[in-house]
Order: sequence, then structure tokens, then C-alpha cells
Amino acid sequence: MTTARAPRARRTARGEPRPVDWGEYAAAVHRWEVITGRAAPYPTQPGRHGRPVLAPPFVEWLMGLPPGWVTAGHLDLPRTAQLRALGNGVMPQQAARALRHLLDDLTHLHRPSCQPPASPPPRDRRSRASRPSRADSGVTHPPGTAQATPAVRTRRSDPRKRR
Repeated sequence: MTTARAPRARRTARGEPRPVDWGEYAAAVHRWEVITGRAAPYPTQPGRHGRPVLAPPFVEWLMGLPPGWVTAGHLDLPRTAQLRALGNGVMPQQAARALRHLLDDLTHLHRPSCQPPASPPPRDRRSRASRPSRADSGVTHPPGTAQATPAVRTRRSDPRKRR
């Protein structure tokens, strides 16, 4: 067992990342590599305390952004700012899909002027006389209270009269 660990330890000491075991996600990672046309970057990098932390180039790759979109050296962004920008960003594929749905909806809503507008929904054919009046609508008020008249309601809602 010690012979298997020594080469790996030397590789990481020299800064060479070891191969990633994607486990159950291997098929998805491979599929995304084929779609994006580039290999998956290493998912972690050493943090300030030597422990692995999430690598911004990996997040950039996951989102389908071109290399260096946020992680380019000339931008001079710290790792946390890069991750914040990526986290607040939108995947281009998702934005394109949303725009396609919006344009489809707008296309279906658009009616050429030569077509008559859609007929309004059928109205209730009952006459006003057959409808119950407001007083008979079954709404009861506590004893000793009266329903406000429209004039009183208007005065109550007038913003100029408020103090």
C-alpha cells in the first residue's frame, strides 16, 4: 500500500493535479465535455489553509462560459469575487431558452390585423331582476353597525383628508 501512495504524494507536492474520480457523475461530466468541446478543469484548488476549495474555472466550465470569462488574469479578481460573479450570473443556455419561450409566447399573442378579435366570453343571460340585490346577498353585519354608504367610503379613502 505504501508504494501506491508515494507517487500520488509526489505528484501533488509538485503541483500536478491527480485524475478526478467523478463517480456517478462521470457520464454527465463527459457529456458536458463533448458539448462544450473542452475538458473539465480540476474542480478544486488549494485554499489558504491547504484544504481544497472550489475552483472558479470549474464553475465557469459548468456554466458553459468561455474560458477566462470571469477567471482571466487581467481582470485581477480574487477567488471569492470570481465565485460571486459566477453565482450571480446566468447560464447562456438558460437565458437563450427563456428568450425562446418569451418570443414563442409573444408570437402566439400576436394576431394579424386582418383577423377579427376573438369573441368575448358569453355573458350571464339572467336579467338584473333575477339577481339578488346586495342587501339580500346574505352578508350580515354585527348588531348596532351600519354599512357605510358610497359617499362615506369615498371620504374615508380620500388621501387629502387624512392627517
